[in-house]
Amino acid sequence: MKIVKKISILQKEVSRLKRGGRRIGLVPTMGYLHEGHLSLVRFASKENDVVVVSIFVNPTQFGPHEDLQKYPRDLKKDLRLLKGFCDIVFTPVPKDMYPRDSCTFVEVRGTSDILCGSTRKGHFIGVTTVVAKLFNIVLPDNAYFGQKDAQQAAIIKKMARDLNFPVKITVLPIVRDKDGLALSSRNSYLSDNERRDAVVLFQALRSAQRLVKQGAKDSVKIKDILADFIGRTPSARIDYIEIVDQDTLESVKAIERQALLLLAVYIGKTRLIDNAVLKTR
Repeated sequence: MKIVKKISILQKEVSRLKRGGRRIGLVPTMGYLHEGHLSLVRFASKENDVVVVSIFVNPTQFGPHEDLQKYPRDLKKDLRLLKGFCDIVFTPVPKDMYPRDSCTFVEVRGTSDILCGSTRKGHFIGVTTVVAKLFNIVLPDNAYFGQKDAQQAAIIKKMARDLNFPVKITVLPIVRDKDGLALSSRNSYLSDNERRDAVVLFQALRSAQRLVKQGAKDSVKIKDILADFIGRTPSARIDYIEIVDQDTLESVKAIERQALLLLAVYIGKTRLIDNAVLKTR
């Protein structure tokens, strides 16, 4: 497993691999890896000759009062977890990814300023910009993302299509803890009591799925029921509950076939997101 810090060195290595006809898979991460990340890496290793994992806490996707400085980092542990599944680990530094005079950013209009984008202004511009950079540096044939970040995955798919990146985007299922909480690096912020409370997100998702299977279709009524349910948890504060079209992320008033339920909830000071597909059958 090679560890590469410099963009120019990785580009030379990628060019060599491409000339040899090797298929390259990319798994972009911000490190502090957990089983959710590792499931992407293992899947990528089955579909590609070479797997590149990027570990980069991207400053442009953090707002002025967000947790850039305290975001969890443990590179030694990350490298240990990746052994045997990953061929190249790319660990650039911000000054190389964003030169001091850098002024070019990528924005996917229409889907970047809703849902999480309405709370975290500029967040998705940072995400799409860094992913576009990684696509240009790594030149992957395939790139892998997790369904937990459903809005992010939809935005990246649209960016790749709109900008003609020759990369296949694969979105893989959410990996959960035994009690249903979606794995996230930010779960490490939770106190013991908050960790127990955090399962309310998964419980709310399951409750909504049961309601829809029982015939509920009115999105407003379903959201009201979930808001009441989540609101009974003392440490919980709802950012949003939305039911949207899976591809466009546009709100749906009635669930006729299939829709996506998205939650963003603060547990204490920690903002958690989760989602689930709602099927009428």
